[in-house]
Amino acid sequence: MSIGYFDIPVDHFYGQPVILDYLASKTICLSDVVVVSPDVGGVARARAFAKKLSDAPLAIVNKRRHGHNQTEVVNLIGDVRGKVAIMVDDMIDTAGTISKGAELLHEEGARAVYACSTHAVLSPPALERLSGGLFQEVIITNTVPVVQHQSFPQLTVLSVANLLGETIWRVHDDCSVSSIFQ
Repeated sequence: MSIGYFDIPVDHFYGQPVILDYLASKTICLSDVVVVSPDVGGVARARAFAKKLSDAPLAIVNKRRHGHNQTEVVNLIGDVRGKVAIMVDDMIDTAGTISKGAELLHEEGARAVYACSTHAVLSPPALERLSGGLFQEVIITNTVPVVQHQSFPQLTVLSVANLLGETIWRVHDDCSVSSIFQ
């Protein structure tokens, strides 16, 4: 429960379970996976994701922000050599942070890089950055609509409809919403 701009209790809604279910259905060998936070601010999110993904190891991209949508990747904390790197972020706007992080992961020897994000705003030049060959797959949810001209071969859009429906039922039945995300 959060109290902030609302004077009523609210529950956070996370797209993470949808992405985790999708990754579990893929043929990625989980012993070869490392979960990567594209910045220090996302470490808690990436750690929770890694824990739910068979306690995968964690790596962190250390970056500096020079202004709005202007980042510089400094170094990598953790080992990705020979592994499948799964970068986890809450939002992709221009894809600057995640694409620069992917470049670093390839330089450090990652076998493949996947990008996962709940919200894909996809402001220019995101499409060029995401479809430029850095990513094996870009996995997003449909919390922000993706229009036809934003699609590219590596893009996978997952629906949060079932998760949202379950949340609505739980609210209606006065049941726990947070237990969905445990």
